[in-house]
Amino acid sequence: MPVIVIGADTPGGEEIVTRLLAREGQVRAFVTDRSVADRLKPLGVKVATGDVSDDSHVGAAATRCFSAVLLTTAASDDRERSFATTPERVIEGWRNAMSEAGVRRAIWVSATDVAPNTPEHVVLDPTKEGLAERIAELDDAVEL
Repeated sequence: MPVIVIGADTPGGEEIVTRLLAREGQVRAFVTDRSVADRLKPLGVKVATGDVSDDSHVGAAATRCFSAVLLTTAASDDRERSFATTPERVIEGWRNAMSEAGVRRAIWVSATDVAPNTPEHVVLDPTKEGLAERIAELDDAVEL
């Protein structure tokens, strides 16, 4: 089933995408950095490039995905965000976008807890070893 990585252009994001590509299923990525998009497309990743604070664009990219990996670093790093002024508002937009897109499983990569809007969710500490492997395991799991 399709999985999307929101913020695949953050530290560790490309590693997560690469690990997800190692198993069956479509992998999508949402990035702001066009150079990262250019590296991912030849690998077979469907890439959406845009503003991570544009929840309608993020939601459209996630349509028909079963899982979403949401790297919250993209909500607070130094990239330009035109639609939301705070990291909390970006994350709120992502929660709403995942719900509206019909995403069933959210894998949040965050140093703080995130309230989900999906039937299944988990929050992972971005500093833990083996993060990409754990994300792939959770995406493949029958249930969380």
